[in-house]
Amino acid sequence: MKKVLCSFLLCFPLIAAAQDTTKMMMIQTTGKLPFLKYGLGQDRLGGAKMTYLDTGIVMRVVDSVNTDYKVQLSAHHFAYIDKAATQWLPCKMPKPYYLTSSWRVYGDDRFDYVTISLDERLPYRSVQQISPARIVVDIFGATSNTNWISQFGSVKEIKNAWYEQIEDDVMRVFIELKHAQHWGYHIGYDSTGQKLVISVKRQPGDLKIRKLKIAIDAGHGGTNTGATGITSNIKEKEYTLKIAQAVNKLLKRKRVATYMTREKDTTLGMPERVEMLRSENPHLLISIHLNSSGNMTVKGTSTYYRYIGFRSLSQAILRRMLELSLAEAGNVGGFNFSLNGPTDYPNCLVEVAFLSNVEDEKRILDPRFHNAVAKKIYKGIKDWLKEMK
Repeated sequence: MKKVLCSFLLCFPLIAAAQDTTKMMMIQTTGKLPFLKYGLGQDRLGGAKMTYLDTGIVMRVVDSVNTDYKVQLSAHHFAYIDKAATQWLPCKMPKPYYLTSSWRVYGDDRFDYVTISLDERLPYRSVQQISPARIVVDIFGATSNTNWISQFGSVKEIKNAWYEQIEDDVMRVFIELKHAQHWGYHIGYDSTGQKLVISVKRQPGDLKIRKLKIAIDAGHGGTNTGATGITSNIKEKEYTLKIAQAVNKLLKRKRVATYMTREKDTTLGMPERVEMLRSENPHLLISIHLNSSGNMTVKGTSTYYRYIGFRSLSQAILRRMLELSLAEAGNVGGFNFSLNGPTDYPNCLVEVAFLSNVEDEKRILDPRFHNAVAKKIYKGIKDWLKEMK
């Protein structure tokens, strides 16, 4: 009865002033891979993402635009989120401020961790920095009441951890790494919801490729057929799988542990793939695709990354792919593709060649080309590892 009364009392003024309804709403994130967007711009990949979030993140709605809510992250920061990825909190009211408390920086047998105690499951975003290598996390709505940061000798990758209160209600967390290469990290709240946990992956002690676990993603599949060959009418999903299988076969022959997101023609959504990969915890991911353009003369190979800390992997693979006498279609950064989105491991999307170009298509159809691509990806990964030694 109390719950019903609370809902009624809170909802009544919303009904009386419909135009202000969203300005009083508190929501939390739900479902798989909720994410924030910078704005309402759209492209075929869904518009520019700010960050992926954990579930249960609490935010205040200030506007409603079609299928999105505009949310207030802090006094001066806003973002947009798909309504379908949220749940209304009818009895939740925003507090005037949210405080941080103590931190712990420590390691176990798998990761290093930074844990930050908070009043609420607040939204966040992160960026990677290079030279020096850092993870920088903004916690929106947070005001520091952190008076100690306990750091333990069990850490192996975190060199330093500190914060700056860059705005009254935005705390910026700095995590400096011991190695130049980013190997990934994950951000989320613990089971109590009172601690933000940043789990930092360590650089492997042995940088030989056979000591790694490499995930291979064959793009598209099932009902998602992808592009179509310009003369052959082959489906992208069929040949991404053939090339991915060639990569997998070569790596296994080289005694490298592998994981394939799909090994047959099956429908897999992006959230499913990300969840599978998170469970497998690979050292890195290679996603295989075939490109297409409305201009038949456009051809060549390209590699894609989203985060600057993972760019070196995509550069190393592209250099090797160009040895196949393919035209260069570039090394593309800030790429808004779902499998480039996770920060958990270095990842690279390889657009092998263009199905919309007759010359490229002919090569794509040749099984010998699949094996040649596999060799170049393998050598590219080895080059990348050698650069770290």
